[in-house]
Amino acid sequence: MKKKIGIILAVVMIFGLLTGCQEKNTEIDSEGKLSVVTTIFPEYDFARQVAGDNADITLLLKPGAESHSYEPSPADIVKIQTCDVFIYVGGENDVWVDDILEGIENKDMQVIRLLDCVDVVEEETLEGMEAEEEEASSEGEEAEVEYDEHVWTSPVNAMKIVDSISSTFQEVDPEHGDEYKTNGENYNDKIAAIDKQLRDVVENGNRKELIFGDRFPFRYFADEYGLECYAAFPGCSEDTEASASTIAFLIDKVKEDKVPVVLTIELSNKKIAQTIGEDTGAKVLELHSCHNVSKEDFENGLTYVDFMERNVDVLEEALK
Repeated sequence: MKKKIGIILAVVMIFGLLTGCQEKNTEIDSEGKLSVVTTIFPEYDFARQVAGDNADITLLLKPGAESHSYEPSPADIVKIQTCDVFIYVGGENDVWVDDILEGIENKDMQVIRLLDCVDVVEEETLEGMEAEEEEASSEGEEAEVEYDEHVWTSPVNAMKIVDSISSTFQEVDPEHGDEYKTNGENYNDKIAAIDKQLRDVVENGNRKELIFGDRFPFRYFADEYGLECYAAFPGCSEDTEASASTIAFLIDKVKEDKVPVVLTIELSNKKIAQTIGEDTGAKVLELHSCHNVSKEDFENGLTYVDFMERNVDVLEEALK
């Protein structure tokens, strides 16, 4: 991956010399708009809510695409190199960003790394879940600490990220600073309302246990609301098929604890959850992590708050 990014960067640098594309005017563009580049949907949504009409915002990960296999194109790299504000997660799946940032000549560009906005936790392997191959093969060796990237799944974290974006926009474009501040506060009020609803659902639920027949990108969500979870894969796993032992473990859990709902995440093939549901009679429902969205949802303008509102209803049914 690093070798491929290096080749792309070399192409971009040559292109820049020929076209002057890296001679970025660090002032706000002639239309008075910020140029903002985001890697994934939650960053995009938070940025557009804060900016209003004062920014041109690019989302690099196409709606409906697999987020964990994304690789930047030369055009993507040029967009990053010439923007006013770049927002990315900063975890294991964003290692490609480091090389790009090192070679940027636009020194006035502001960078927001989501993992720097909140308190992070290490990735964990839940009971019954198989460790990824690279983890298992390194047994006995000191492994590099990997942090769970899905920080935005906690609405409390989401509000901190919105605050960071708002502060950065105010710094880069002080002319519209009051508007950024107001927009950020208003969006955080909506997120805070969702947070209260989720807390009420958990407090009034009959259980505190969730079963995911899928990946598990909800560590921060579960920690925030005191939920115990079991899942087929870690949140960033590229696996799509679980072992027979993992499926058997999840089926037994559903039966033993009389769990009414098996959860999947967005853009999943749902096969594992459906297998568990067929064997146990549990309903299969989707809990949206907002990592990415479908093309239809994107075109309809759905937001982080919209997806979290859906999650309130799903969580209520899952905790019956």
